[in-house]
Amino acid sequence: MIEQPALPLGVWQMLDILAVALILYQLYRLTRGTAAIRIFSGVLAIYLVYQIVDALQMRMLAEILGQFIGVGVIALLIVFQQELRQFLLLIGNRQWVQHAPSWLQKWLGRETQSTSANAAWKELQVGLEECRRRKLGALVIIPGDADPGTIANGWRKVDAHVSSALIVALFEKASPLHDGALCMDTGRIRWAGGILPVSGRLDLPAQCGTRHRAAVGISEQTDAVVVVISEETGGMSMAHQGKLETGQSLNRLPLLIDTALRSAPIGEPEVTPSEDATFSAG
Repeated sequence: MIEQPALPLGVWQMLDILAVALILYQLYRLTRGTAAIRIFSGVLAIYLVYQIVDALQMRMLAEILGQFIGVGVIALLIVFQQELRQFLLLIGNRQWVQHAPSWLQKWLGRETQSTSANAAWKELQVGLEECRRRKLGALVIIPGDADPGTIANGWRKVDAHVSSALIVALFEKASPLHDGALCMDTGRIRWAGGILPVSGRLDLPAQCGTRHRAAVGISEQTDAVVVVISEETGGMSMAHQGKLETGQSLNRLPLLIDTALRSAPIGEPEVTPSEDATFSAG
């Protein structure tokens, strides 16, 4: 029996494998935490089934699946248009190293410094407490793995350090960005003034206003944690994974955010004397 020669695996072949792995990893990062990852998993499952039936010489089924995969390329371009747009923007961004894995940032000597998560949530807590005192409505997005910027519209880039004073200033009624949402992470305030998709769920209370429906809407499409301060009652609500919890304690905000970002339930609503557990129109 003649042995088949082993495939040559040189430097260029290794670079080819690494390049494909890097592209797949970036695509996974862009779709992780969104509904697109489920579509991608379904398409991958169909492709694996196609390979199996083709190897078993099941010609009729292989022909059907082959036609579906051939047309599916165009369908994927339509379904993943937002993710592909973000991926192309990431390639053209000069600061792409900041989005690279931490080990790569260390290797390149470009690891960014940021404040601790607890310090950022404390600044947010102080800022929202001041918004409550001034009777200002607030809508804050804390992203998980998915980028809510691809879904929100009309936002303006801020790119500033997390500061309670800046949070209050952005939600002041005189600010041109006060009606939209603010997006921040553990280190920086990314953007503000974003218009979010409003949830069309019919099981939300009739008293649930646009601000709360927008919080639920963005949490349905991404894995972000959304904090809402009612303009009328000053009560705090949190939306995560399509669920809205009202009457949350602002004093427990850092713990609530950390718990939600770990994909754990937000918990039972806790009402303090200064809060109202009911929905408001804002």
